[in-house]
Amino acid sequence: MTMLLRAMLFIPGDSEKKLAKAAEVKADAIIIDLEDSVAAPRKEAARKMALEFLKAAPQAARKSKLFVRINPLESDAPRQDLAAVIAGQPDGIVFPKAAGVASVETISKELDALEKQHGVTSPTPILAIAAETAIGVLTAGEYAKAKPQRLIGLSWGPWDLAADLGAATNRDADGNFGFTYRMAMSLTLLGAKAAGVLAIDTPHTDFKDEQGLLALCKSIRRDGWNGKLAIHPAQVDVINEGFRPTAEEVAHAERVIAAFDTAATGVASLDGVMLDLPHLKQARNVLALRDAAA
Repeated sequence: MTMLLRAMLFIPGDSEKKLAKAAEVKADAIIIDLEDSVAAPRKEAARKMALEFLKAAPQAARKSKLFVRINPLESDAPRQDLAAVIAGQPDGIVFPKAAGVASVETISKELDALEKQHGVTSPTPILAIAAETAIGVLTAGEYAKAKPQRLIGLSWGPWDLAADLGAATNRDADGNFGFTYRMAMSLTLLGAKAAGVLAIDTPHTDFKDEQGLLALCKSIRRDGWNGKLAIHPAQVDVINEGFRPTAEEVAHAERVIAAFDTAATGVASLDGVMLDLPHLKQARNVLALRDAAA
């Protein structure tokens, strides 16, 4: 079964206070961050704290999956990150500024060696943040042609992308993401689905805007997104609710499936509307999400 990753909450790897509260959060995954939220002088301390946190919560006893966001492939930092935490058996690695299949394979090879060294028998999955740079956006389609074995999902990042482009902002005059960033979002979704992996949306930075976040989650779920990154614990329940099929959707899906169960051909009729196999697939997807969330 595909890993369920609706709400994925970032927690700074060097914050003892926030790490201590992680067990109270009902997120599908906690992401121990060693990248953006940790200042350079604190990187080594964050690595040690991340390992301690992972070891204190054996995989079988974890209520949430525990991922670690490493630093990007711009220095030796990501290798230091992986070497520091792999003995704690994280449930996944979040790889920022991924630049296509080759960059993910580089991290995979590092994991191969470290897992062998530490006796980790189950391959550690990778969630790649693919659209944080121009090259990341343009290579999003590569994953469908040569999907890295460890890859479980793709995400994107409009803020790093704007910095990479030298843009003044990623928003248009109405406050929405500009065309380039909406395109990057769409290409991430298409790249993920073409590769058969999860599509995880970028964070909603206004953590007090619960209504806006809920509406956004409902909208992108209908588009095919599987989950969303979170930057504040208050966002987790909202995201979970936004990615839960409504009672009306579930009821309709059950009626669609029932219509096909009694159909004599590959098409069915419901309320005067002709249905074909894509409708059946969509209905099954709704019920699968309902069952997984339960």
